Amino acid sequence: MGKRAYNFNAGPAALPLAVLERAQAEFVDFHGTGMSIMEMSHRGAVYEGVHNEASSRLLQLLGNPQGYKVLFLQGGASTQFAMIPMNLLTEGKVGAYVKTGSWANKAIKEAKLIGETVVAASSEEDKYMSIPDLSKLQLPENAAYLHLTSNETIEGTQFTQYPDTGSVPLIADMSSDILCRPFDLSQFGMVYAGAQKNLGPSGVTVVIAREELVNDSPKHIPSMLRYDTHANNNSLYNTPPSFSIYMVNEVLRWIEEQGGLQAVEKNNREKAALLYDAIDNSGGFFRGCASKESRSLMNVTFRLADEELEKQFIKLSEQEGFVGLKGHRSVGGLRASIYNAVPYDNIKALVDFMNHFQQQNG
Repeated sequence: MGKRAYNFNAGPAALPLAVLERAQAEFVDFHGTGMSIMEMSHRGAVYEGVHNEASSRLLQLLGNPQGYKVLFLQGGASTQFAMIPMNLLTEGKVGAYVKTGSWANKAIKEAKLIGETVVAASSEEDKYMSIPDLSKLQLPENAAYLHLTSNETIEGTQFTQYPDTGSVPLIADMSSDILCRPFDLSQFGMVYAGAQKNLGPSGVTVVIAREELVNDSPKHIPSMLRYDTHANNNSLYNTPPSFSIYMVNEVLRWIEEQGGLQAVEKNNREKAALLYDAIDNSGGFFRGCASKESRSLMNVTFRLADEELEKQFIKLSEQEGFVGLKGHRSVGGLRASIYNAVPYDNIKALVDFMNHFQQQNG
């Protein structure tokens, strides 16, 4: 195998090499069946075993909380932006949202098509470069839920703690930081995540929800957009993205092998500290975008003095094998996505490259 790229893509993103190699070894003949798992019926016992193992393994990593179901759905987190209000925003209720950036705004836009919404907190005045303080959050009495985006990939901000919403279900889009650290699932009514950043390949969206939120959806919703359709059929109502779910199971196994979420968090904090320190200690040559108290462990956003220098940085970095360092097209700048599967050595290589670039251009 040739040299692997330094992969800092925001999604689809880096997968653990050990997982890729395991999948490679099982790709043609899965567990002696003479078939790839991609070729099997989703109704068969072999695939259902993998499917159920992925669900139980995910809950085990989160402490096996009682009363939750795992759903494997399609359509990405973007479909969840609509499914949540379609299923939960019933007549007389309002959907409450925390407005923290690009992905939160997309969720709000979709919810407005379904029913009444309210912005409960926002960091728009700070150009979404920080996370708003939710310690004194006041929710409407008729709030159906409070929705937040735990990590904004484009702006590079992340919640460090979550609000107590009492009887109002707390819902989080955790697409870009799920399982980067431990969290108390019992604090949430629902969390969901597109797999392609921290859980596996693209093609499957994971929803973890309290049973009462997904067991009885409004009857007027099309079958495929009803949570109870999937909850009552073990996410096997129609053909699931079976290979993607198999890969999620293998990524979850890999997290177990690392020592669980505590060990993963320790590694992620060391990686983030290395990169943020390089930015902060560059004498202003590199400038971090997000406020320090809101910085993401997963998406490090930064800038140089001007766009021409940034273009030069990206061009030279690509020549050296670094992939995905160009900031999102909507904001520009630079971004390194350092998800669970990105090795510490890749961060060290990036920091060395940054130091060299500064020596040549500072």
